[in-house]
Amino acid sequence: MTYITIEQATVPNVDQLRQISRQTFFETFSASNSEQNMQAYLEERFSLEKLTAELQNRHSAFYFALLENAVVGYLKVNAGPAQTDLQDANSLEIERIYVLQDYHGKQVGQVLYEKALQLATQA
Repeated sequence: MTYITIEQATVPNVDQLRQISRQTFFETFSASNSEQNMQAYLEERFSLEKLTAELQNRHSAFYFALLENAVVGYLKVNAGPAQTDLQDANSLEIERIYVLQDYHGKQVGQVLYEKALQLATQA
């Protein structure tokens, strides 16, 4: 049996984070966007500079889902001032959970969600 493991992403992982972010976003939203809009969004939102800044934000954290040492999904959580909506000191926001299409239905998203719940409980 293959197990999904979760590993926190850090600045040295920015290239892996960029790759999985761009691929999963493209797989999820490319059918409903023009190629031009999709490319512009991917360049703006998932640039190395932007992702590095997000990784360095002490109120945010990224986690990779790994299956047989391959990154197949990721989670981004925000606390306090990094939250995009509520910004409540007693809450944790799930900003992103994305999983490669080939791994949909394999419980990867569920494991990432459970990691977010664990982090919220610990906080």
